[in-house]
Amino acid sequence: MRPPVPPRVLLLGADGMLGRAWHELAVRQGLPLTTRLFPAFDLTRPEHVQALPLSAVDVVVNCTGWTDVDGAETREADATALNGEGVGRLAEACRDAGCMLVQYSTDYVFSGDATAPYAVDHPRAPLGAYARSKAVGEERIEAAGAQFLLLRTSWLYAPWGNNFVRTMARLGRSKDSVKVVSDQRGRPTSAEHLAAASLALVRRGARGTLHVTDGGECSWYELARAVIERVNPACAVTPCLTAEFPRPARRPAYSVLDISATEALLGPMPAWQEQVAGVVARLPVE
Repeated sequence: MRPPVPPRVLLLGADGMLGRAWHELAVRQGLPLTTRLFPAFDLTRPEHVQALPLSAVDVVVNCTGWTDVDGAETREADATALNGEGVGRLAEACRDAGCMLVQYSTDYVFSGDATAPYAVDHPRAPLGAYARSKAVGEERIEAAGAQFLLLRTSWLYAPWGNNFVRTMARLGRSKDSVKVVSDQRGRPTSAEHLAAASLALVRRGARGTLHVTDGGECSWYELARAVIERVNPACAVTPCLTAEFPRPARRPAYSVLDISATEALLGPMPAWQEQVAGVVARLPVE
């Protein structure tokens, strides 16, 4: 039997945290890969979307996006232009070209007041400007009529980029004590695991909305402890409340995503403790 033909991938934003994970994965897997980077490619510019070589690929993986949660509170129009309208325009272009779109969204599209993991079809109720911009993107994809795989994720980290795990490792090495909020709960997600799971779902022919995270759940405090214990056990990690660290954008108190539908397709998601330990072990001393 012939091996399956690898999908031809157009990767947008290959230099971001998730984009780099996708790029490295595609190279290892020998996927036919085309990339586009900002500012040569700007998703908010219709002419840039129109110029994409969509007829020459099978899958478009969009790793671009507005990620400044607090900054979106004063620049919501800019965040929505990228996370909402730009994504919708890309979905329509994929529909017209007959290729599939893989798009990423966030736990922030939910209100954060649940007591059980959010199902994929739970009603959206975004709290802030960033969350609203991502919700617009979801709605535009659903309305476009394209083949799509919309993957919500949460608490993304990697050995590179700006993320909580790297920040805690750096603070743990340089400080005697760190205070971290303990009243926000969710699921950490390795960017490398997310990329690998995304490709596995594409290859299985998955469509629609799914959730992809590491296995298990925790608070930011528990995640910080797991990181700092590995780099400097002498650093004290102290829990505190969100109210002690006010931010411009509200954060959901409970944003655990239900990953059961994804696990039914791919098997159990790897435990966050193991994934975090593997990333911390690869971090350079900063």
